[in-house]
Amino acid sequence: MLISAAYAQATAPAAPPGADFMSLLPLIAIFVVFYLLLIRPQAKRAKEQKLMIEALQKGDEVATASGVLGRVTKISGNYIILQVAENVQVVIQKSAVQTLLPKGTLNTIEKE
Repeated sequence: MLISAAYAQATAPAAPPGADFMSLLPLIAIFVVFYLLLIRPQAKRAKEQKLMIEALQKGDEVATASGVLGRVTKISGNYIILQVAENVQVVIQKSAVQTLLPKGTLNTIEKE
């Protein structure tokens, strides 16, 4: 009397074949976008940076990650010696070199 009769619900229609793949398609698309916009350009930049550091030579003008500009006077192992001013040399790690400057850049900088 107090409990109403329970009726069985109809079963959900079966998913068509290939629906599992279609549910993964957005996830695959997101991964492809991340690869094209983030992963690949970063890997390319890292490769270019590594090649630039390996190709450093005595006399190259460089800018470090901290903004110091100088001329390479000696390369030894993972370190280089930069001449940043007359009679002023600084020892830095090769990985701190960020940019290889065109020859003559240091001469064109205005000195105060």
